[in-house]
Amino acid sequence: MASARKKNAYRIEHDSMGELRVPADALWGAQTQRAVENFPISGRPLPRGFIRALGLIKASAADINVALGLLPKGKARAIRAAALEVAAGNHDAQFPIDT
Repeated sequence: MASARKKNAYRIEHDSMGELRVPADALWGAQTQRAVENFPISGRPLPRGFIRALGLIKASAADINVALGLLPKGKARAIRAAALEVAAGNHDAQFPIDT
């Protein structure tokens, strides 16, 4: 299985509270990992529609901020591309916090 994590495949992240092991394939950092470990509320993932909406809002925000002259076009293109990948469902596993 391509998405299965290898045993002990972690990287070390740092935040104001110190070091923390984060799965090597995770796109999140130490603060999200702390939330995953400390607040396992329901065990359910975020709804697909909610994640899609987050991606669409982020893509739209990048477009608007370019139009307002607040964000360079190159950064906006990168943000928009990543946000549309999120909206398409390509990174659902990267939203690990319970609902």
